[in-house]
This record gives sequence, structure tokens and C-alpha cells, in this order.
Amino acid sequence: MEQNFQTSFIPKKPLIKEDAVSSRPVSIFLVISLFILFAVLLATGGLYFYRGILNKSIAEMENTLALARNRFEPSKIAELQVLDKRLRASSEVLSKHITVTPIFSALEQLTMKTVRFTKFSYVLNTDKNIAIDIKMSGQAIGYRSIALQSDLFAQNKNLIDPVFSNLTLDQSGNVLFDLEFSVDPSFVNYKQAFSAQI
Repeated sequence: MEQNFQTSFIPKKPLIKEDAVSSRPVSIFLVISLFILFAVLLATGGLYFYRGILNKSIAEMENTLALARNRFEPSKIAELQVLDKRLRASSEVLSKHITVTPIFSALEQLTMKTVRFTKFSYVLNTDKNIAIDIKMSGQAIGYRSIALQSDLFAQNKNLIDPVFSNLTLDQSGNVLFDLEFSVDPSFVNYKQAFSAQI
């Protein structure tokens, strides 16, 4: 009897049972984290190339600046800076310079014919409100001349606090006196006096 054997080495049924491949849904957090990762990598690469561009631009600007400096002759610039310092110093000295000629001009205009001055001295004052203290001695025909002279000095705003003192009579009947007053600093400032003359 013949047996009905099929001798085939190809299996008709799978030996291991296959499960169907299931597709799991992709998590939203995975998508967001991948997006952030690619964005950070892209930004890092962009910043790296941008830094290279900036360094190249800075090097070009330094070369341009060096060329511009050389065009202006550094020795000439140094010479002009020294000249500028000298001009500033001379301007400062001129602004602090004091001249007494305006005082003599004022005395010439204010002094009456019956009064004459015999001594004149002045002291430079470091106080900013009063520049010069004046001390004078003089002679007048009478007390009335001194009173009128005092009124004339008091009317001048540049002569501060004129005081007549030590009134005495000499042998010929004239009145001897001493006079003290201060002068406004702007009145004796050389720069202002010079600009007023022009």
C-alpha cells in the first residue's frame, strides 16, 4: 500500500504566527521636540556663519580706518592739537586778564574841576565779586566839592561803595581826603574792555 505522503519542504503554514504590524500614532511631543532640535541646530549654524561674516567685516573696516588715518598725516594732526591747546590756554589767560585803564577813564569823566587826586594805589583781589580795591588820596576846594564828588561816584555802577574819609583842612584852606572803593570785575576785564572799544 502506498502511502500518500507529500514530501514537500515548503511549509504550507507559517511556523511562527505573525501579528499584523500596528502603526502607533506619533506623539505630538516627539514632533515638537524634533522641531525644536532642528531649529536650534539651524540657529547655531546660522550664528556660526554670521560670526564669520562679522569678523570679516570688522577686519575690512579696520583696514579702511588705517588707510583713512594715514591720509590725514598723523604728524600734522599732532601739530594742530598742540596749537589748539595753546589757543585754549591763551584764551583762558585773556579772559582772566585785568586792565586798569577803564578806571582812569571813569575817574577822568567823574572828577570835578574842584577836586584833584594826589595818590593812587590798587590791590588785585582774588574774590570773584570784587576784582580791584582802590585807595586814593586827594584835595578839594571845600567840603561841598567832596559831597558832590561823592554823589557822582555813587551814581556810577562800576565803582562799588566809594567812601571818603580822613577829611582835614590844610594850611591854605583846602580839604584833604582819602577815598576807597572797589571795582566791578566785568568793568576791568580786558576782553570785555577791548571788545567795547571795537
